[in-house]
Amino acid sequence: MTKPVRSDKGQRTYLDVVHVGKAFKGTTVMSGMDFRVAQGELVSLLGPSGCGKTTLLRIIAGLTGADTGDVVLDGRNITSLPAHKRNVSVVFQSYALFPHLSVAENVAFGLRARGAAKGDTGPSVTEALSLVRMSDFADRPIAALSGGQQQRVAVARALIVNPVLLLLDEPFSALDRKLRETMQVELKSLLRDRNMTAIFVTHDQDEAMGVSDRIAVMNAGQIEQFAAPAELYARPKTAFVMDFVGLSTRLAGRVTQVQADQIQIETAHGAVTANSTLPVGTHVTIGVRPELIAPQAGENTLEVTLTDAMVLGSKTLLHGAASEPDKLICELPGMPGGMSRGDTVTFGWSVADTLVYEVTS
Repeated sequence: MTKPVRSDKGQRTYLDVVHVGKAFKGTTVMSGMDFRVAQGELVSLLGPSGCGKTTLLRIIAGLTGADTGDVVLDGRNITSLPAHKRNVSVVFQSYALFPHLSVAENVAFGLRARGAAKGDTGPSVTEALSLVRMSDFADRPIAALSGGQQQRVAVARALIVNPVLLLLDEPFSALDRKLRETMQVELKSLLRDRNMTAIFVTHDQDEAMGVSDRIAVMNAGQIEQFAAPAELYARPKTAFVMDFVGLSTRLAGRVTQVQADQIQIETAHGAVTANSTLPVGTHVTIGVRPELIAPQAGENTLEVTLTDAMVLGSKTLLHGAASEPDKLICELPGMPGGMSRGDTVTFGWSVADTLVYEVTS
């Protein structure tokens, strides 16, 4: 039996993906993948299309075979185990419900596939539908349900077999924003109550931030950072993570001075100071979260010409003129007004809030 290890959360690892690799038609999409999840954790795989997150999910589910490496679940190596013997449930983006069956029959399908007699599934179906607040819809046809109701049925069908792991592939993508947010809260609460270990695949950062204990940000078949949402946002390890998780002012530059533990960086918009010891001549990307920038002078100060002032209810985003890949964004609380396109404003922030990343290619 595989020796238990500790997850990054400090608990005993429940799911351990060890040095997994996968190629399709000679093209490597994943190599040396290591991924650990503790029991009861809700984890998201977050990244752009084609980054490998769905491939990793399918390897864990047994729907796609790994070329190299191992998948260990609760101390048991399941790498060679077929999908139907893993007791891992998957909720697909399309929900994959059977239109010719009723809601109750769809939910019971997993139990029937495992050999349960039709007359023995009733109590379990009733309980599963109650969990997702769909008890009154048991006899309805699938076609009569809304997108949110179908999503609940898919979750009930996944939970009725008491899976050891729940995998969800873009489960909210077909829902409108308000319903999506409601379902995120409800599903997170349901999984918490059942101490269920679950992995979400998503390209929506807000969704990942809302449902997850930890988020694995993926890029080109690798995990760039695996951390709690607050840590990902406040201390992104790479420029890619900074860009993908939340908004940021972003500037390209070159180190021109080094003094003690601070560097001066020349950018197209002026000089910026950051806490670092990178040598003179190093090309860097610097970033600042927009809510940490004020429309007044600071330790770092830039004069910016506004291209837009976007009022978004509880906040206003000021966008400054910048050429790609630079971005100049300041976030102010409320609706301050008095600023519009073409105005020159000051962006100021502290040295401590300046993120800096070496450009390696």
